[in-house]
Amino acid sequence: MATTGTDRKIDLHAEYLSQYGTPSVVSTGAPAAIPTYANTELYYYVTYFDDTVFANVSVDALGEMTYDVIAAPTDYNTLINVVFVAK
Repeated sequence: MATTGTDRKIDLHAEYLSQYGTPSVVSTGAPAAIPTYANTELYYYVTYFDDTVFANVSVDALGEMTYDVIAAPTDYNTLINVVFVAK
């Protein structure tokens, strides 16, 4: 169960490296890792968040996202969508 709280932080760049740098499965002939960028080489965008669960969402230039959890999610479909764009 999620708990409410303020000033929560997550390093989006670290999550990006974890997920894109070491994919679980790759197609035949593909490199083992997807090329990645340094945290200063990306722009970070939050394209959606459930405003009944999250508030005060912000992202700094190095990919650290800060947010408040204002309510427990009602189901597993509560999301924050993040997009990474190369500078």
